[in-house]
Amino acid sequence: MSSARLLVIDAGTTGIRALVYDETTRILAQAYTEFPNYHPAPDRVEQDAAEIWQTTEAMIGQALTSAGLDPGDVTAIGITNQRATTVLWDARTGEPATRAIVWQDTRTADRAAELNEQWGEEVYAHTGWSIAPVYSSLSIEWALANAPGVRALAEEGQLRFGTVDSWLIYKLTGGRTHAISASNASVTGSYDLLAGEWYTEWLASLGIPVGIYPKVCDDSGNIGLTDAAVFGAEVPIASAIADQHSALFAQGCIEPGMAKCTHGTGTFLDMTIGTTPVIDTASGLTSQIAWRMNGETVYALEGYAGCTGAAVQWLRDGAGIIASSAESETVARSVPDNGGVYFVPALTGLSAPYWDSYARGTIFGISPGTTRGHLARATLEGIVFSVRDFMGAMSSVSGHPITRMAVDGGASKNDLLMQFQADQLDTLVERPRNTEATSLGAALLAGLATGVWSTPVEALATQEIEATFRPQMDPEQRDAQYTSWKRAVERARGWLRDSGRGDQ
Repeated sequence: MSSARLLVIDAGTTGIRALVYDETTRILAQAYTEFPNYHPAPDRVEQDAAEIWQTTEAMIGQALTSAGLDPGDVTAIGITNQRATTVLWDARTGEPATRAIVWQDTRTADRAAELNEQWGEEVYAHTGWSIAPVYSSLSIEWALANAPGVRALAEEGQLRFGTVDSWLIYKLTGGRTHAISASNASVTGSYDLLAGEWYTEWLASLGIPVGIYPKVCDDSGNIGLTDAAVFGAEVPIASAIADQHSALFAQGCIEPGMAKCTHGTGTFLDMTIGTTPVIDTASGLTSQIAWRMNGETVYALEGYAGCTGAAVQWLRDGAGIIASSAESETVARSVPDNGGVYFVPALTGLSAPYWDSYARGTIFGISPGTTRGHLARATLEGIVFSVRDFMGAMSSVSGHPITRMAVDGGASKNDLLMQFQADQLDTLVERPRNTEATSLGAALLAGLATGVWSTPVEALATQEIEATFRPQMDPEQRDAQYTSWKRAVERARGWLRDSGRGDQ
């Protein structure tokens, strides 16, 4: 192990964090700020890629200054990012061609339903994902048809597509490198897991030229070199990995059957399954590339709920029930139980295993005695119920029962939520001392690519468990609560479709 200064750019859905790690994985400095999400219509979630880049530059500067470092002192850069958000830009100017379409956006819900009739099982069997609005390919198709000037750029051969990692790599390298990491490629709804290349038949059917897609590279390796005029020095970009995959690696889930649960804007349960993809179209689970390193591809299964942390944010910003996300635990502890209240956090639809873009957030069981404590508690419990919805399928499809689950993300610091997760999922829940697993994974992979550590085992040896939560709930109570949850979900499903989409 050699001395190192690893700069990580953690480009999330709501903000940018830049962190500086040393060779012991100690965080020397970090800087964070949020950037705007735009909602021009109820079913749309957009971001300005130029603002993402400007925010990234600012956070890099703050983190390096705080650490007392110059750009040339950085050993390597790692990137981890929100997934499936569609960024399109003009290759001539390096500027966005239109606003980025965020993975939470549901404008293509009707198109996804239409395509499922003809392509559903075939596309699922190749991409590992059920056709849904989260597909970047559907967002690209929409932009080509609707965003001013985008189709013309494509016809001129000047349109470029990428996820946020691609965009940041492009900007950092001064436009020299148009690349996407294997993990990010696998969650675009454009990549054929079986063939290991872009799914040209599917893209052709959508009228998308494959030439706009980036080169697929390893998640850990020689990805590109920063432009000194942009970054201040030539520094290797040595890792780029999708956020959930990065957390899976950082949590030490490098052997088949190991699982982690990340609580962020959404909640993601991921399990490493080895070097052979497993695609089960009946389960509603996604199969994807966990990471590619030294040319070897490791795969994972995933189930996710798209709006869990976002539901807590809604309690804060929309309903005004809490003053901060951290206060959700205090308010929830003001009552002994949920008082019969269930919150289905389908604010932008339901993800695995339902894949229902027409569902919407619903609260059931409100009575005259319902307080904000019950609403806060129901919100936290809804996060866990959402995970239970697909956990059983994951164990069945993988052949590995989940008896231990590593957790990370902001909400993992909530002890009430973690205990309920252990109780309701009937599994051991372990929280590491460093819950910033998404950035840590990118740091570890960048260090492995540049010789800071020799093996994954050596890199992961620096991690410690802070808290362990064990199941304490009576099985009958556990199942009774889950039965009530399932009833609530069924009532939330299809809301927009059943109501004619008149009031979105």
